[in-house]
Order: sequence, then structure tokens, then C-alpha cells
Amino acid sequence: MQPRITSLTRWLVAAAAVGIHGSIGAVYAYSVYTKPVMAALGWRYEQVTLAFSLAIACLGLSAAFLGRFVERWGPHKSGMIAAACYGGGLLLTGLAITLRSPGLFYFGYGVIGGIGLGVGYITPVATLVKWFPDRRGLATGLAIMGFGFGALLAGPLAVRLIAAAGLANTFFILGGGYFIVMMRSARVLAAPPEGWRPDGWIDGAATSTPPEVRPHAPATEKDVTTPSNRSPAADLSAREAVLTPRFILLWLLFFIQVTCGIAVISAASPMAQEITGLSATQAAAMVGLMGLFNGLGRIGWSSFSDVVGRPATFMAFCIIQGLAFFALPLITHPFLFQATLFLIISCYGGGFATMPAYLSDLFGTKNLAIIYGYMLTAWSAAGVAGPLLTAAVRAHTGGFEGTLRYGSIGFAVALVLAVLVRLDQKRAADSANRH
Repeated sequence: MQPRITSLTRWLVAAAAVGIHGSIGAVYAYSVYTKPVMAALGWRYEQVTLAFSLAIACLGLSAAFLGRFVERWGPHKSGMIAAACYGGGLLLTGLAITLRSPGLFYFGYGVIGGIGLGVGYITPVATLVKWFPDRRGLATGLAIMGFGFGALLAGPLAVRLIAAAGLANTFFILGGGYFIVMMRSARVLAAPPEGWRPDGWIDGAATSTPPEVRPHAPATEKDVTTPSNRSPAADLSAREAVLTPRFILLWLLFFIQVTCGIAVISAASPMAQEITGLSATQAAAMVGLMGLFNGLGRIGWSSFSDVVGRPATFMAFCIIQGLAFFALPLITHPFLFQATLFLIISCYGGGFATMPAYLSDLFGTKNLAIIYGYMLTAWSAAGVAGPLLTAAVRAHTGGFEGTLRYGSIGFAVALVLAVLVRLDQKRAADSANRH
């Protein structure tokens, strides 16, 4: 019989996951460093933002190529490696400011820090879905919520530290602080014992696991559409999973969603000023609140997906954001504009939080770190494409309306992809039932 402590332990593991994600989530507060770095190194704006794009690119690439090692090392060692890379990357960034070395700045913040981001991102998520087979959406939402809230806390803290201690010392302080928090969190992070299940939860009973993983059970419509449904591809190898049509369709869907989301995030302040007439100060306050809704969307939408199912949740993302993108340039009232923007951001965060649970539904949890790492390459590509496409469309159309219109079309395409994923999933379930 499993010890009672295991049911409590998983909540301690969840807290450790939030600690790691809350630390690496500070990357979304990078914009507060832009002007100080420009002043310290004499850089142009695009030179400073290149470090952020490099960090996001290395996040996705390291998640993809190191996912196999994360499964092999285990969450404890992987968390320690993430702490060393992310904390060390910030320390190198502080040294780069002191030495006025652009190359070291890119290497420290973009490459080493980016590797820490990638390993630190997938490790808690892949661990939590194993501890919460009964609430996968909630579990991934808890971890990734920390990533959303990380920027909300890091932004004001970094501004105060820069004013009090200087730019270089800010990176030294934050690098050391995040290293300690992540290392202590990594000590708690561990995979559940083999075959462990929550009290009162039996695989296939409490979650109504569909017939494709219970081949002798009679097929019913309820079985096929259960929110926590899994496909015949459960526990496929990473190589097998990424070659399935549903993975490719999900990758394209995720790429569109993240590209459009980053396009709005990167241009939120000037967009609000141009469309609604908000002052720069008011727009800055709005950007701060975006971090709050980013985090709330991660836990809210992922928990919602446990109730209605992951396919329906992603279809809802596409419909809501598509309509919001279409309406946004027509909304000149500041309050309504901000409310619509916050809704978009909540869906953006919710997509990140719900995707790991969706992948575990489709492919199982055994190789989730590897499979999710490959999925995050869509984030890397979108992190580069989003800002570039926004700038290009704005230059071509002379305003943000064109960007939003193209985004609306993008979500229409994404909705078609979401439907195709669901049809492929149902077709596989029906095929398994016949055999």
C-alpha cells in the first residue's frame, strides 16, 4: 500500500515546480533592461532585443535536444542543471555589462541562460503530469502559471535594483537569488514511484479512460469525448510521436497561436496609445497587468480543459482570439480595449499551460519531456517570427490594424487545424475499437 505522504508530496512537488517556473519566468520582464542596457553599452534597440530573441530560440532548441537527457537524468538533476545555467547566465550577463562585452552578453543571457530556460521549463511540467494523472490540466497550469507570474514580480524588482545598485549588480543579485530558489526547488522535485496513483483514483475508472487504452471495453460516445481522453498513441516513443499527423498539426497550431500572441505582446503599449489614446504611463500600467492575466489564464484555462477536454479548449482559444483580433482595432474605448487585450493574453497563457496536458493525453507521460521539448520549437520559431512579422506588416500597412487582421486570419487557419487534430484523434479511437 502506498504511504499516505505521497498524496501530500505531489503538492510539495507542485510548489517546487512553481518555484522553478517563477524564476525563469523573469525572462518576460526583459523589456525593463532595454533602455539601461542601451545606455550602458551604447547599443541600438534592435541589438538589445536580439538577446531576448536568442534566449527564446535557445529555450526551444534546448528543450527539444535535451528533452531525452531530462528523462534520463531525472527531475532532481535536471532542475539543478537548469538552476546552474539560468543563474550562471545572469551572472555572466552582469559580467558582460561590467566589461562592456556584447559577445559575452549574448552568450550569457541568450545562450547559457536560454539553455537554463529550456531545461527549467520542461522538467517541472513533465514531472507534474506524472504526479497528477487525475488532473493533468491543473498540474501543468500550476507550474506554467509560475512562469506567467514570474515577470509580474521580476519587472518591479529589477527596476528598483537598477536604481539602487546599478545594472551590472542587478544581474549579479538576481542571478544569485534565482540560483538559490531553483536549487532548493530542485531538491524537492522528484518523479513518483513506479505505478503510483493518487488515493481513490484508478486508471481507467476515475478518468473514464477511453476504449483505445481499454481495448476490451465497449465503445461509447462518452468514452470517446471524455475530457482526459488519450489516444492509441499513448506512450509512443518520441520519434514515433513527432511523425504522427496530430503532432504536426498541433505544432502548426501552436506556432500560429504563439506567433500572434507574441506579436500583440511586443506591440501592446504603442498599439494601445495609437488606437485608444492612452498615455505612455497608462499603457505601461496596462502592460504590467498583462502579466497578471497571462498567469491567471494559465491556471484557469488549463483547469477548464480538465472539464471540457483539451480539443474543445484549443478550439475555444482559436475562436475567442480570432474574434478579439478582428474587433481590437475597432475598439477605441480604453477600458473595453484593455479588457479585450487581457482576454487575448489569458488565452495565450492558457495555450502554454494546456499543451503539455494535451500531449500527455495523446502520447502518454513516459516520454513527455522529449515530446514537449520538440513542441517548444514552435515557440522558438514564433519568438523570432512574431516581432519580425509585426514590424513588417506595420511598415507595409502603416498601422497595427493590418497586423491584427492578419492575426484574425491566422486563428481561422488554427481553428481548422484544431478540428483536424480532433478528427484524427477520434478516427484513431474508432480504429482501436474495431480491433
